[in-house]
Amino acid sequence: MLGVGYRLVLVLTTVPVSNSDEATFGLAALHIAQGREQPIFLYGQRYMGTLESYLAAPLLAVTGPSWPLLRLPVLALYALFLWLIHRLTRRICSPWFATVVVGLLALGSERVVRDQVTAVGGRPEVKVAVLAMLLIVVALARGTARHRALAVGGFGLLAGVALWSDWLIVPYLAVAGLALVWTLRRELLGWSGLLLVVGFAVGLAPMIRDNLVAPPGQDSLSVLRGVSGEDGPAPPWSQRLGGGLLEGVPLAAGLCPVDGCPRWQAWFGLLYPLLLVVAATLAGLAYRRGTGRGERVGPVVHLALLAGAALTLLAYVRSPLAATDPLGNARYLSVLQLSLPAVLWPLWVAAVAARRGTVGVVGRVAGAVAAAALAALAAGSLVVTVLFATTGADPGRTEERQARELADTVRAAGLREVYGEYWTCNRLIFNTDEEVVCAVVDGSLHPGQNRYPAYWWRLARAQRPGYVLAADAPADRRLRELLGDRAGAALLAEIGGFRVYHPPEPLRPWR
Repeated sequence: MLGVGYRLVLVLTTVPVSNSDEATFGLAALHIAQGREQPIFLYGQRYMGTLESYLAAPLLAVTGPSWPLLRLPVLALYALFLWLIHRLTRRICSPWFATVVVGLLALGSERVVRDQVTAVGGRPEVKVAVLAMLLIVVALARGTARHRALAVGGFGLLAGVALWSDWLIVPYLAVAGLALVWTLRRELLGWSGLLLVVGFAVGLAPMIRDNLVAPPGQDSLSVLRGVSGEDGPAPPWSQRLGGGLLEGVPLAAGLCPVDGCPRWQAWFGLLYPLLLVVAATLAGLAYRRGTGRGERVGPVVHLALLAGAALTLLAYVRSPLAATDPLGNARYLSVLQLSLPAVLWPLWVAAVAARRGTVGVVGRVAGAVAAAALAALAAGSLVVTVLFATTGADPGRTEERQARELADTVRAAGLREVYGEYWTCNRLIFNTDEEVVCAVVDGSLHPGQNRYPAYWWRLARAQRPGYVLAADAPADRRLRELLGDRAGAALLAEIGGFRVYHPPEPLRPWR
């Protein structure tokens, strides 16, 4: 409750700060609410589903554009995530350990909270889906599922929806599927298997439909291959492993502020691979000791979570971005929260055994080290959370206020069509409820990344569009160069690091 309440306060004050990516989901929600669009993927791409926009659409239909209401469904998904991971951890570990896991997940640095409460697509809903799928596996193995075939169909539906929402979850879907096959075996040859396929097809139906009509080279797989690639030589493995383990893992765990990890905070990244190996060994031993699927399903789910984490890490460090921009891309490791119970379980087991005195001297030393590691993880997360909640959120609040003031200024100036940079445009459109339409230009004032082409074509027909540009950025300097002596007369306002221009005649250098 404290974790959800903490995030609710942040949501109501629009912290973390909004941006144009989130505004694109908000605009899609507005269009859905108005019956104008039924987007399958986020505007401008074909690989991230818009479930968060559909969840927010009923709220925005009542109130219009609102950052807190856009984020409330995502917050509800976070609360559901906590509840589900508590239930799963109780079933495969122990009740008190489930409490510890939820306590750690209730804390949140800016990097962690941003993935949990902002509508930036995919990750909140896919984590809920995977946990529900694994709980279905446990219920099927232990015989507590009343309608087994329907439960299997629900498993397939969740897998399809998760795959449509975010391809980042593929490693976890794969290992959850293997756990289901281990649990059911021959049952999948009957009605259960048929309902599994039907459920998966229904969940994935939006993506299937879009890919059937996509132009050549614009299907989801082709687009993902293009997005994942990067020109130039790939950084060496040492740099990618360093960026993934020493920066990415501690950031995703909430041990570091958003601007990076101090050297001493890299300890958890170094410990993480060792914990994966030890936890897998313990799960393997528990599987051998168990008899029947009911006893063995716990170790199987442990192994699935560990394999999901290992595959996610491997996919991340294969990317050059793990070395070139670990801070900006640590969000891709946020799904590792799913594996927290399995990864920390060896530390809990060692600490509890040492406390009970059931081990020798070596066991007591190992237990003390394990308890210290758990305490350090909790203390580090708590310190970063407090720093963010008390002082770290202030710059974001200031930026959010300036963004609203900018929107009010542009609207009051009578401008309805403007050009701007990517991180300005869609946020400006959302803040003005589309009263102001913005088309994206790059630093040379040529067409940029316009996710929703209708805005660009409206600007193309505008008689006298304005410009909203970051002060002294390349686009601003280029515009002043083109305006020459008229730059001063064209400048309407300068607010919050932005300049608002209204040239006497349209300037479109790309023509």
